[in-house]
Amino acid sequence: MFFVLSKLLDVLLSPFSWGVILVALAVPWRRPRGPVSWKRKRRVGIAGLTIVVLFSLEPVSNRILHRLEHATTSTYRPDVTYDAVILLGGVGDERVSYETGQSTYNDNVERLVMTHRLLVDGRARVAIVSGAAETPDLAEWSEARLLGRQILDWGVDPSRVILEEKARNTRENAVYSRQIVNERGFEKVLIVTSAFHMRRSVECFEAVGMPVDSLAVDYRAHAPGGGSPESWLPRARFLADSTHALRETLGLYVYRFQGYARPKR
Repeated sequence: MFFVLSKLLDVLLSPFSWGVILVALAVPWRRPRGPVSWKRKRRVGIAGLTIVVLFSLEPVSNRILHRLEHATTSTYRPDVTYDAVILLGGVGDERVSYETGQSTYNDNVERLVMTHRLLVDGRARVAIVSGAAETPDLAEWSEARLLGRQILDWGVDPSRVILEEKARNTRENAVYSRQIVNERGFEKVLIVTSAFHMRRSVECFEAVGMPVDSLAVDYRAHAPGGGSPESWLPRARFLADSTHALRETLGLYVYRFQGYARPKR
């Protein structure tokens, strides 16, 4: 149920969706009753367009994303050899990988690159690669298998890669990774994920009683301020960035409400 709800919220927690709904409400679907009705619809339409344009501006999207990325600090200790590094999913595209027969990655691929580097540099003994296939009939192309195969192709010994193929979200990443950590007797554990996703990730592991060190990668926002005049022109990619950051921020509070995330003490 929570998995379905999270996917529904992905649609609802979007400035684009808000704008479309408001503009749709502003459309005169039937003959207006008077001038007051016209004025009300015009205000609603303007509000919808304002929301879409506002969140399409680079200074706005960048500020939201920057605040999210710096909401927590990496606690990675370079002088420590970790028993395990946990690579959180959200990197591969199972459907495209299945259709093309080639590994396909999205913008979060730095998570994979950093995990491999930690293994090669001897900073972690093993990697737990966490992520299930969203579609059961594509289990062969699950996130865990896709990323695990890539790490092996880069020359890492198979005995150093553990696949966790049940987790469908960050909460389940923590739950199922904790089971592996307990079974293997690992003590020093590090999680690697994108900076925008790190706060929720750390809190999910706290909620299952598993303190971890963290290493954030994939920073995308710069310090607010500056920029060229062109940054104030609306762009679809900035609207996507705003939507992404808002979903992650609001998702954190939904997780806390459900008891799936707990602020680190």
